[in-house]
Amino acid sequence: MTEHGEVAVVRWPGGTPAVRDGLPALLAAYHLRTEAEKGAPVAGVNDLPDRYRAEVTDPWTALAGDVVLVALQEDVAVGCLVLASAHDGQAEIKRLWTEPASRGRGVASALLRAAFGHAAELGAHTVRLSVWEWRTGAIALYERLGFTVTRSWDERKRLVCMRRDLLTV
Repeated sequence: MTEHGEVAVVRWPGGTPAVRDGLPALLAAYHLRTEAEKGAPVAGVNDLPDRYRAEVTDPWTALAGDVVLVALQEDVAVGCLVLASAHDGQAEIKRLWTEPASRGRGVASALLRAAFGHAAELGAHTVRLSVWEWRTGAIALYERLGFTVTRSWDERKRLVCMRRDLLTV
């Protein structure tokens, strides 16, 4: 567990029931909100695309090869982040989500800083991520933490790709 003020970041699986039980709800909120923002809202988890639904209904299998971090505030899961394994010296951050009521309290920053440490342990020298251009608050946070916009590796429109050298951690 890594403490960041009031935020504790725990590597999943394991930890308290709040960590084990909270992750699926956090992933569901992330995916449902993202689909709505993309203009394709769905009624519930069962209507998500297969790969996203699998992350919510069986994260133990869907995310088995990744580092999954869960942020806790007072033993309540309030945020999550998935760090995909390093390839060619790069690890990729995915599924960063903070519950709306907990935003502005350092949750996302704590998750990202913990992810930097895990990425370095995996042998990565760079961390990359992609973010939808309308998530301006997230982009500003990434820039404050040293990420810069880079050439896209993903052809989806309105997706911003960013990277950060871990030597500046």
